Amino acid sequence: MANPFVRARYLLSAHNHKQLPPDGAFEVAFAGRSNAGKSSALNALCQQNALARVSKTPGRTQQLVFFDMTPPEVEPPRYLVDLPGYGYAKVPQDLQAHWQAFIDQYFRTREALKGLVVVMDIRHPLKDYDRQMLGYAVERGLPAHALLTKADKLGRGQQSQALHTVKRELFSAFGDTVSVQAFSGESKQGVDEARAVVAGWLGLSA
Repeated sequence: MANPFVRARYLLSAHNHKQLPPDGAFEVAFAGRSNAGKSSALNALCQQNALARVSKTPGRTQQLVFFDMTPPEVEPPRYLVDLPGYGYAKVPQDLQAHWQAFIDQYFRTREALKGLVVVMDIRHPLKDYDRQMLGYAVERGLPAHALLTKADKLGRGQQSQALHTVKRELFSAFGDTVSVQAFSGESKQGVDEARAVVAGWLGLSA
C-alpha cells in the first residue's frame, strides 16, 4: 500500500495563534527535546531526506511548522505539526515564555489536534518536559505515542530493557493512554509501526 506520508510538503510556520491554519483539519503534533532526533523521525516517516531540517545546532525550530500531507479528494486537510524543540535551545527567557504560552494555548484550544507523538532518545527518556507534553495530551483526552529514538545505539537486550522501563513508568503515570515503541530513523526500525499509529489518528491508511 502506498505511503500517504510521502506527499508531505511544507505548508507554513506559525509564531503566534493568528498564524495557524484554520481549525478544521486533522493534525498530529510531534514534540521532543532538541537533540532527541525529532526531525530525523519525521523525515523517516515521510521517506524524505530534508522535509524537517536536521540541524547541527539543536533548538533551531522556533515556530510551529505545519506539513500538509492531504491525499487528493480528501477533506478536511491532514497536517503533521513540528513543535519547537525544548530543553536545549539557548534562547532568551522571554522567547521561551512565549513558546510555552503559545503551545499551552494550542493544546488547550486546538480542535484539529488528533494526537501527540513525543520523541525521546531511548538512552535518556522521560525528562520532565517529556512528561509535561504527555500530560497535555492526556489532560485533553488525546492519544499519545512515545517514540524512543536512536534505538540503533543500543543492543537488543538494552532496547528491550529500556522499552520495558518506559512502559512501566508511563503506565504508572498515565494508565494505558500512552503507547510506546523503539524507533530508529537511521536503521528504519519501527518506522512502519509509528507510521501506522499516526495514519490511524489522521484517518488514513498506511
